[in-house]
Amino acid sequence: MLDGMFSFVLLDTRDNSFIVARDAIGITSLYIGWGLDGSIWISSELKGLNDDCEHFEAFPPGHLYSSKSGGLKRWYNPTWYSEAIPSTPYDPLVLRQAFENAVIKRLMTDVPFGVLLSGGLDSSLVASITARHLAGTKAARQWGTQLHSFCVGLEGSPDLKYAKEVADYLGTVHHEFHFTVQDGIDAIEEVIYHVETYDVTTIRASTPMFLMSRKIKSLGVKMVISGEGSDEIFGGYLYFHKAPNKEEFHRETCHKIKALHQYDCLRANKSTSAWGLEARVPFLDKDFINVAMAIDPEWKMINPQEGRIEKWILRKAFDDEERPYLPKHVLYRQKEQFSDGVGYSWIDGLKAHAEQHVTDKMVQNAQYIFPHNTPLTKEAYYYRMIFERFFPQNSARLTVPGGASVACSTAKAVEWDAEWANNLDPSGRAALGVHLSAYEKQVAASNAVKAPPKVIDNIPRMMEAAAPGLAITS
Repeated sequence: MLDGMFSFVLLDTRDNSFIVARDAIGITSLYIGWGLDGSIWISSELKGLNDDCEHFEAFPPGHLYSSKSGGLKRWYNPTWYSEAIPSTPYDPLVLRQAFENAVIKRLMTDVPFGVLLSGGLDSSLVASITARHLAGTKAARQWGTQLHSFCVGLEGSPDLKYAKEVADYLGTVHHEFHFTVQDGIDAIEEVIYHVETYDVTTIRASTPMFLMSRKIKSLGVKMVISGEGSDEIFGGYLYFHKAPNKEEFHRETCHKIKALHQYDCLRANKSTSAWGLEARVPFLDKDFINVAMAIDPEWKMINPQEGRIEKWILRKAFDDEERPYLPKHVLYRQKEQFSDGVGYSWIDGLKAHAEQHVTDKMVQNAQYIFPHNTPLTKEAYYYRMIFERFFPQNSARLTVPGGASVACSTAKAVEWDAEWANNLDPSGRAALGVHLSAYEKQVAASNAVKAPPKVIDNIPRMMEAAAPGLAITS
């Protein structure tokens, strides 16, 4: 078992007492519920609790529950959790070694596996390190030394282009999965049922990952290594460009890591688990987080005048002239959120679809229908209707986070730029003046209720692998 990566329940049959512990960051999902008869229920999904429990809630990451004491206690107490500003100088070699160790640790496996490769910095580094160290592992002796990589996107999407380039550079057996906007829309209800959220950005990103996971599992693969967590640790989201000082920057990264179980970890875990696929995330290795979060946040601050883009310290740590990990332009590629990278028309298509199913009047009256986490856009309203149909209990709706957000920020970070208050969208393109393909201001400001309807139901459907089948057997 990887250190701190899994949740567990221990039962003492002598007196039927038990202890429940959730993993440190919340990589795997866990919920706790209470029945009318005083019983305690534990489940990895809401679906396991909503019919039998009077009340249920998310089991907090890094905590344990003892039936004898009857309360929750935090067992994970790293230094960064207090949000005190660290002062350790940046050492690129220390950071590089810590991440390589985290990836190598996740190569312990007895099943066919591969890497998720979007062509962005994080997944490309994971793939590069895995390819370098695979040869000497037990997994290589069992399944072969050639790494398999997987990518999903709309035809012509940024991720497909860059992933293919990185795969060719690393020499992986690359599998490209294409989907259409209609494919994604057809899967929305199933995605919400499995991922158990109505959060807009999570659903946008979960849908292509859900479709890709189905295809990966059909090829015989049972585990994938992925790049979640880097943006939270290093301030990689584009809104971090507007962080006013290192103190605000560091506190925001702490808040983002603490909330991962409600967003990216929820997506990665449930989108893959729905098809029996395991996702491993080396950026969220406890030892690596300790190293990365101890660095003076002044080094993480984005400073274009000095050539420091988002996640500069991570990029610099792997900028090896003698034995390059990645091509330079990939190593220094601008951050692209997964829901954007699969193809910009994906989000535009979702908004257009919601426009056809949610009226202006419905949004105007949303506060009366959904008083908690009231949806502010037609897209959010559409997802909420589906979620409430599957999970009508008040406890269920309370497990989903809310609040203002721009480009995946917390509500507090929205205050960093006055213009963002009128541009609340989780897409990276909402970071006006930062993203290379940012929304135009006049369009972004009217997205909530005036997006022009588009006919998308007649788009031809396709979900195929444009790559060779797996050359591994179980």
